[in-house]
Formats: sequence, structure tokens, C-alpha cells
Amino acid sequence: MAQTTKADAAQKATVRPEWAAHKRIVVKLGSALLACPQSGGLKTDWLGTLLDDLAAMTNDGREIVLVSSGAISLGRRTLKLAPGPLELEESQAAAAVGQISLAHAYSELAQKRGLTTAQILLTLSDTEQRRRYLNARDTLLTLLRLGALPVVNENDTVATSEIRYGDNDRLSARVASMIDADCLVLLSDVDGLYTAPPGSSPNARRLGVVTEIDTAIEAMAGDAGSELSRGGMKTKIAAAKIARAAGCDMIIASGKRDHPLRAIAQGAPCTWFIAPSDPVTARQRWISGQLESKGDVTIDAGAETALVSGRSLLPAGVRSVSGNFDRGDAVIIRSLDGRELGRGLIAYAIKDAERIVGKRSSEISDILGFAGRDELIHRDDMALHRLHNAGK
Repeated sequence: MAQTTKADAAQKATVRPEWAAHKRIVVKLGSALLACPQSGGLKTDWLGTLLDDLAAMTNDGREIVLVSSGAISLGRRTLKLAPGPLELEESQAAAAVGQISLAHAYSELAQKRGLTTAQILLTLSDTEQRRRYLNARDTLLTLLRLGALPVVNENDTVATSEIRYGDNDRLSARVASMIDADCLVLLSDVDGLYTAPPGSSPNARRLGVVTEIDTAIEAMAGDAGSELSRGGMKTKIAAAKIARAAGCDMIIASGKRDHPLRAIAQGAPCTWFIAPSDPVTARQRWISGQLESKGDVTIDAGAETALVSGRSLLPAGVRSVSGNFDRGDAVIIRSLDGRELGRGLIAYAIKDAERIVGKRSSEISDILGFAGRDELIHRDDMALHRLHNAGK
């Protein structure tokens, strides 16, 4: 459900009380904000104003984690790579070179403002595998406890399929979920989510507050971002789903102005995605943040009602399964009309799951020849979006 206010029409947002209350904040900025489109170099003057904001927030007792793109953009300039799409090995080479320049720039600018930076490089697998997830979480929380400013980026030099469009939007949401952040700020080249791409329609308007991500909200998302960015509104909506499921508010705001975080505090136009107030467990946060699902499980209306009431998913309520999953893999739980209800860790591999779909739990042993679990997905192994629709 989207809500707008009179202030939206004037392109001026009301300062929400959540901003002052949030104490642990993840800020993500993309390549399009960091790199000059003409030269490909770093916009150090603008970055300095952002660091001013971060220093002021840190001095105010807030804990900040920065998720930054830009390594590939900076590296391709240094290596004099031709414009246009890069081959995988070229992207990795550019990231290896650009990461040094980016880390140095952050360290130098932060030090001038009394901040100590720390570089954290992650891949998707670092947040998919539970043990590595917990290790990364412990490192980030320790850095925050010691007063450092962690600067997170995807480890593009070793990633393979992970080097692709928009990963850092969703990576930032995973980081926010991982550290129990109160708020995720996506600084973008637009100042929020619009009902249509800005400039494409005279009736396009920015949404001030989103309290539920439904099909109408998803339909508003565009496709690709700018030339320098691998992001777009679709990946920002995906990030909002992860953040909200973890109880974390999210903001899409313009990063094209100086002091972009101070601007939010002063009521600059933006879109707030308000998280539900329902508490979630640490395990649910991890499950909900798993993007690399291995398949889909489509359930009937009765099973959907049972899940919302807190029950496990039994084979009898499943209409179909698809994908290439093994026992313990993450799968998407879908309604009959295709809506994503949540994520879960499935108790059976695809071949066994196909055989017991629609069957009673008491029949599993006879069908499979061994005594498996009664549940296809246990309630402790799922994180449902449907449980978190109530707004604050």
C-alpha cells in the first residue's frame, strides 16, 4: 500500500520521526554518484560532503556502515579500458585496480574528519552460508563497537556470476539485515520511487511512504539504471523486501545533492519503505535475505492460511515444486497466483519433493521408502513476507 501526502505534490517530504530514532544505519551509494561521467574519476568534493554527514552522525552516537560501489568504474579508467560492456575477466581486473583507489580515497577523506575506515569485501556466498554469514556479522559488529566506519563492497575480483546488474542494492539490504540495522538508505540518481519513470509522464509522482510492497509497487519499478550503475529500481524494490522482512526501514533518496544525509534530516524529498513492527528472529533474518533460491514451492489457499497462522508447510498443501534444489536449500514459497509469500529451507531434494507433493505426511515413508520429516518446510525454517504487512 502506497501513501502520498500534500508535501509529495510539492516535491517536499515531511521529516519522519524514525530518522531521528534510528541509531544503526546502512548507507549505500552507487557508481553513478561516485564517478564523474566525463572523466570516470572520483567525485571527491561530493564524497567529502557525504563524509561530513557521516562524521556528524557518528559524533551524534550513531553507528554507520557504508556500502559502496565504484571499484570497477575507477579501475576501468586507470586501465584505459574501452567504453561499453566489459568481459568478466576485464571486470575483475578493473575491480582489483579500482578497489585500491577507492579504499585510499575513503581512508584519506575519513581521516580528515576523525573517522577510521575498515574495508570489508563480501560475495553473495558469504551471506548465503550460515557460518560465513555469522563470521561477517561478528566482524562488522566488532568494528562498530570499536568506533570504526566499515566500508563494504562486493568482492568483484573473485566473484563470477555475482558481477552483474544491481548486486550492491541487495547486498546492502543483506548487510542491514545481518547487523540488525534500523534503517537502510539507498542514495540514488532519483529522489524516490515514482508511479512512472520521472520525465516519461506528466502524471508521474513520487511516493512518500510505502507500507506494503504489492504487485502495484513492483510494477512501478523500471529496468536498468544509468550507464555507470548496475542498479535500477527493480533491485531497490528487491532490497526493500529484504530490509522490511528484517524489521529495517529503507529510504530511497537523491545522492546528487551535497550533504545527502543531512538533506534527509531536513525533509528533502525521498521515499520511505516502512518496516512492520513484528519481531523477527536472527534465523528468519538470514533466511529472508537469501536471494539465491534454488526453486519454487507453490501452495494452495489452505496452506497459505496455515502458514500465516504460524504452522509448518506440509506436503498435502503443496500444488507443485520446481527448480534444482537439495535438502536444506532455500526456496521461494508462492501462492497459487504467483505471489512470493516468503522463503524457506526445504527438507527434501527436488526428486523426493516431487513424489510427495499433495500427499499426507503419513504416506511419506511408504512413497519414499524411508521415514523423512512430516513437514516439507518447518515453520522454524521459513521467513514469511505475509507475516510482516502491518505498517508502523
